[in-house]
Amino acid sequence: MPDVFGLNRRTVESLKAQAEQERFALAATHITLSANAAAAAIQEASLRAQIDATRQLIAINTNMLQILRAQFAKGYASRLDVAAQESQLAQAAVLLPPLLKQLAQQRDLLAALSGAFPGQGPAEQFELASLQLPEELPVTVPSQLVEQRPDVRQAEENPHAASAQIGIAVANRLPSIALTADAGSMALAAGQIFAGGTGFGTLGASVTQPIFEGGALLHKERAARAAYTPAAEQYRSTVLTAFQNVADTLHALEQDADALKAAAAAKDAAGITLELAKKQFESGYANYLALLNAEQAYQPAVINLGQAQANRYTDTAALFEALGGGWWNRTELTKK
Repeated sequence: MPDVFGLNRRTVESLKAQAEQERFALAATHITLSANAAAAAIQEASLRAQIDATRQLIAINTNMLQILRAQFAKGYASRLDVAAQESQLAQAAVLLPPLLKQLAQQRDLLAALSGAFPGQGPAEQFELASLQLPEELPVTVPSQLVEQRPDVRQAEENPHAASAQIGIAVANRLPSIALTADAGSMALAAGQIFAGGTGFGTLGASVTQPIFEGGALLHKERAARAAYTPAAEQYRSTVLTAFQNVADTLHALEQDADALKAAAAAKDAAGITLELAKKQFESGYANYLALLNAEQAYQPAVINLGQAQANRYTDTAALFEALGGGWWNRTELTKK
């Protein structure tokens, strides 16, 4: 059958565009899964850091309570000091169970992301100390971003497929010409030229067929043309969202660096203050109130540092996701 009006060509074009949509949708799914797994691992590492810090605080407060009780027994401390330290220990201890619950749930999430049941997740335990930032962050230009983001490539195929559907709708309104063995036969008599069975009778029927469906086919063409506009606008929206994602993650990383630097300085300062206050208190040069204030300042400083580290790792992973996630390095996704 000759493809006189491009029906077959536009049909193949539409099917190829749909196949590309599915391929890029698969790539986007892989990237999302990888990013979620990375974020879950980073969150686990952050929770472990918070748990370690909380346990250290509990140990510090327990030790100080023992010292205060000994001093109270000798008359060097008041019952009020002992009660205040007992309260401080209880406040530190109450933070631990929720963190342990979150850690268990995080392990279940990692198991689910790896395709396993709870308790059958990865054997690795993620720690902040074992994580490293890349030496160089990926840099890309706008034209490369459009090529790299699978969601953008998927959205690009939508107007492509919609355009092909317009061509299909137009071709369907035009006569469909079929060359068969009968059409190739020659009538031996002039009177038999339009007789049934020569092929010309069949040709005449196929030519008139769209006439009886003209109204429906016209509306299908209009619907196909109408569908192209939202597909094109959706592509534009997806491109803009892609650039917004990259800009947001870059801004976040810039702020993360400052936040991490400040959190580290605050933790170091609080640690020095606590250590000095502890030594002065044990030597009798400072009262318990000074030690209590130092403890209260050190506790959030340690936790804030762990959260700042986790935020920077998470936003770095988000940047890789925003730039396309490197899906083009996977051969099973790049085959056409």
